[in-house]
Amino acid sequence: MSDNPTPETSSAPATWRIILAAILDFFTAFIVLGYLVARFTGNLTESGFALSGTPALVLFALIALYFILGVKLFGGTLWQRLLRANRRR
Repeated sequence: MSDNPTPETSSAPATWRIILAAILDFFTAFIVLGYLVARFTGNLTESGFALSGTPALVLFALIALYFILGVKLFGGTLWQRLLRANRRR
């Protein structure tokens, strides 16, 4: 038997990269998109932003779209691409 790893196992990203990318993507999307939604809806505060009701629902929809469109259109979200954590099928 050979000591060389199979191509499938060597190309799969480490689990820690996938988890870290998901966490960083969520925080990045929450901060950036939350700020933009708050700015357009007038919900900026001195310490950042405060969203409730419809603006909060818009933010959650935008975060979901960020993940869905990031993977479908760009081959991975920002942090998945930076950390090389996208799973190839």
